[in-house]
Formats: sequence, structure tokens, C-alpha cells
Amino acid sequence: MIRFVLNVLWLIFGGGIVLAVGYGIAALICFVLVITIPFGVAALRLANYSLWPFGRTLVPKPGAGVASGLANVLWVVLAGWWLALSHVVAGVTLCVTIIGIPFGIANFKLVPAAFWPLGREVVDTP
Repeated sequence: MIRFVLNVLWLIFGGGIVLAVGYGIAALICFVLVITIPFGVAALRLANYSLWPFGRTLVPKPGAGVASGLANVLWVVLAGWWLALSHVVAGVTLCVTIIGIPFGIANFKLVPAAFWPLGREVVDTP
């Protein structure tokens, strides 16, 4: 129940919708550039994760190889740095108030996901 409440509050006050729109824009750009469609799929997966982060985590996907590592380097250049920067800015802004600290921490949890999204999957935490 607490996860649901935190996720709803995240959508309203934590910037979840704004960050998901950022991931959506990155996905659209990647889909337009046809060759980067796998990046677009990863961006949509992260948009979903940034909408509902409490009770979920990002784990390495078994079987992800060297290709996903090389693709992540390209991802950082194309979209990862500004998405990660938006999470850092939102996290610092939210941590200014006591009530916003859990949402700021959730933003900081999304920073590594913004940098290295390929070769990872979103799973529910127990």
C-alpha cells in the first residue's frame, strides 16, 4: 500500500511525468533515426520505470554482452547525459525539503539507469 501511495505522490510532486516525457522524447528521436530503434525501446522501458519507480529496481540482464556495453557508450553521447542531468537536478531540487527527500533519492536511483539502460531490465522488488 505504501508503494502505491509513494508512486502516486511521485507522479504529482516528484516529477515522474516530466521525466517520463524526457524519456519519451529521447525514444521518439531514436525511432526517427531508424538505426537507433533499440535505444528507443530502452528509453520507453525507462520512461515506464520513471513513472512508477517505488517497488521496482533495475538489474543487469543475464546474457547481455559486449554489444550492449558498446551501445551504452553511444547512448550516453546521444541521450544519456541530458537525461541523467535532469535526474540530478530534480533530485537536488527535491532534497531541499524534508518531504521531498524520498523523491530526490528516487531520482538519484534513476541516474545510473539514464546512463546505462541497455542490458538491464526493470523488476519488482520483494
